[in-house]
Amino acid sequence: MKTRLNLAFALYKYFPFGGLQRDFLHIATACYEKNCRIRVYTFDWQGHCPDWIDLHLIPKKGWTSQAKNEHFTRWITRHKTQHPVDALIGFNKMPGLDIYYAADGCYEARIDDIRGRLYRLGGRYRHFSHYERAVFDPNTETQILMISQRQQPIYQSYHRTPAHRFHMLPPGITRDRIAPPDSLPIRKDFRKEFSITKDQQLLLMAGSGFKTKGVDRTLAALAALPQELREKTRLFVIGQDNPASIIKQAGKLGVKEQFQIFSGRDDISRFMLGADILMHPARHENTGTVLLEAIISGLPVITTDVCGYAHYVADANMGIVLESPFQQSVLNQALQQILSVDNEQQKDRWRKRGKRFSQVVDIYSMPEAASRIIIAIAEESRGGNLSP
Repeated sequence: MKTRLNLAFALYKYFPFGGLQRDFLHIATACYEKNCRIRVYTFDWQGHCPDWIDLHLIPKKGWTSQAKNEHFTRWITRHKTQHPVDALIGFNKMPGLDIYYAADGCYEARIDDIRGRLYRLGGRYRHFSHYERAVFDPNTETQILMISQRQQPIYQSYHRTPAHRFHMLPPGITRDRIAPPDSLPIRKDFRKEFSITKDQQLLLMAGSGFKTKGVDRTLAALAALPQELREKTRLFVIGQDNPASIIKQAGKLGVKEQFQIFSGRDDISRFMLGADILMHPARHENTGTVLLEAIISGLPVITTDVCGYAHYVADANMGIVLESPFQQSVLNQALQQILSVDNEQQKDRWRKRGKRFSQVVDIYSMPEAASRIIIAIAEESRGGNLSP
């Protein structure tokens, strides 16, 4: 009988509705179910914490996010020295990791896209650049769990990371997102609850980080619709972020009455069954789990090709993928195109395509695949000789 592995997971913040956070908990659960002990380091934990997690809440110290992050790293290093583990798995980039789960895209590439040279002189850039190099530098040994095929060559072009350190994972959608047999009654009840009439169509956005997800782009597209179509279209946005700027934008565009924001919820599947289009014109998105959740709910999608999972939308013929560089006029046209085909036959075709996709494509096994890789790496760090 092998002794239990001791695994530590590190992430700056846990809350129930974040994509990275859900991935972390699914992977940690899969490792626990394989008889591993689970320790978690974090600044903040919101919501229920399973009793099998040895939770360590690290106090925040420092005036800036950079200083807080550096304190976080030092605290873990000291604690691990006194209480060793077989592997430290990070869900944010930081020094000292044995394994990094690459939920975020390449920081250096993003800075090249959106910032000028002067930004590179600042302390914020130096901190996050250093923390990314600590993971991806060719001279480090951190193993990398990748969830986006688009990102590996980008990371390698900036950091020259050896290919053998990357481990590609399948998506990890939970099967409860698949449209159930009673999806039509659920849809009817949902629309009644939110007073969505038969002649209205509902746009849905889901995800924290409103600017990143392109909520402003969707509002602009909604405002650009022909008047008759615009007046029959509503937009629900679910996510955690400061809504002040987009509420102000909605008012300026004259669509504030058709626009509603919800904080994070645990009934996203109901919203997907009740909506008519998922809007996700993201500025950058490592994967875009919500795209897959929409597809298997039978909900068509409008998204951008920067999303790592956008190709699934095209593969399943479940909507429109906008090519880069982004053009607002193209999004406006795409939204009008789908809204103009408002008939039950088309909705039924989308539901059937989503069901077929859910049955034939592996988009569920990420936690299982990740746990196998983590355990193999942890066992190797013990020297491959686990005594009873």
